[in-house]
Parts: sequence; C-alpha cells; structure tokens
Amino acid sequence: MGLDLEEFQPIFGEAKAELEASSATSNGDVISTLNPFLFRVFAADLSHLAFHVTDFRSNTWEALRSVHQLDDMRDSIGIGGSWSDFINYVIASLKSKDVKLVMDWQPKSSVGATSAKLVARKAKGMPLMSIPLTKLGPSAACEAVANLSLELFRAYNILQVSFGKVCFNVYPEQERCCQLTQVISAEKEKNQAVKRKLDVVQLENQRLQRTSETGNITSPLNSDTSSVTAALNSSDKQPAAEVQSAKVAHRVVPAYRRAKVRGAVLCDPEEGEGS
Repeated sequence: MGLDLEEFQPIFGEAKAELEASSATSNGDVISTLNPFLFRVFAADLSHLAFHVTDFRSNTWEALRSVHQLDDMRDSIGIGGSWSDFINYVIASLKSKDVKLVMDWQPKSSVGATSAKLVARKAKGMPLMSIPLTKLGPSAACEAVANLSLELFRAYNILQVSFGKVCFNVYPEQERCCQLTQVISAEKEKNQAVKRKLDVVQLENQRLQRTSETGNITSPLNSDTSSVTAALNSSDKQPAAEVQSAKVAHRVVPAYRRAKVRGAVLCDPEEGEGS
C-alpha cells in the first residue's frame, strides 16, 4: 500500500483539556471554567490529514499534516511496521479514552491559550502521538465549527441507518424467539392443566376405592350369624346314615329286654328247645 489516505474514515471524539506544566501552577482554576472540547480528524484529500478541535466558542484549533509529515512522525515516535500499521495505530489512538488537548495558558491574558497540541496514545505505556495545533481566527473558526457540526450530523445519520439495517436483520430472529417462547409457555400451561386434571381423577379414584373397601367390612355380629348359619347348613348336608347311626348309638334299651346277670349264664329258651 502507498502513502495515501484513501481508506481513512472521519473520527469524532472528545479531548480532555489540560494545561502545560509551566502554566498549570498559576492557572489552577482555569480548567474548571473551560468548556468541553470536541475534535474531528479527517482526510482533507488523499495526501493530507486534517485535525480540528473546538469548544464551539472562542477556542478552535487546527492542524494539517501531509502523508510525508505523518511518515516522519511515525519514525519519531517509534512505530514500526508498514504504513497501514501506522495509520491503524493513529486511528486506535484517536478512538481511545486517552485523548487530551494540552494548552499553554498565559496568566492574566485576555487571549487565553496561545498554543495547544492534541495528544493521544492507544493505551497506557504505548508510544505517545502529539500533533501541534494552530489557533484559528474568528472567520476560519466559524467555518471549521460549521463543517464539524455538519459532518457530525451526517455521521450520526449514517450510523442510524446502519443501526436500522442491523435491527431489521436482528428483529425477525428476536420475533421468532419470542413466538417460540410463547408457544413453549402455552404448552407448559397445557401440561400443568392436564396434570391437575389427572391429580383430581386420581384422588377421586382413591376416595372411591376407600369407600368400597369400607362397605365390605363385616361387623362381629354379622360374623357370628354367618358362622351359625354355615354350621346349620353343614349339618343339614350330613349323610342320613351318619345321622341314623348316631341315633342308634344313643338309643336306650327297654328294661324288660335287659338281661339280669346273677352268677349264672342264662340260655335262650329257643336255643334249649332246639338242642
């Protein structure tokens, strides 16, 4: 890649105002009264990078650096690698949270800051990039502020359109996720309703079973009556021979047929006549 700025996109950010060490002691209360500073860094053309810093009031600063000046700065701050690596480092430094506007403030002067520089680095401990700035007069400052405001608005519109496209692609997926979530919730509710019905049916079955078991339980009185009835039935079913034998066994022989034993054996008269 050659030394050009074809792919450089505008960068907007806020620069924290600071005073040079030489003027900080005598102007300690100045920082608290300063307004916020915004900056814009953009490619003025393929071979020049422009820096604008302003508080939108009385302090507007500018710097213009050619690609050859930037290449010299790369060597002075010690950034190795290719030209694209250096430009990427510049972009990362300007987009970091450590961008400062360091000003030399003249005490008791209506002019205020007489010089300033934009200082930035990618991260703490990394090489420091410093761009000296020139204060613009009223006419040039108004034009710079107007251009910065207009370009900031355009960048906002571009970002809004890009965000809308992303949302257009993301929202359908989110909508489908919401629909699936609703379906899952509905199915859970149905399952819970079915479970509740099954629990009710199970409880009813248990109640009926207990009621049925309670109805089959017999009292002691019923048990005795049943045993007596069973005994009578079984006695009725005994064979007639057994009943008759029992009657014969217990029959009493008449007294006139009883043999009297008085020390002699008596013979039957019929047996004596026959003999």
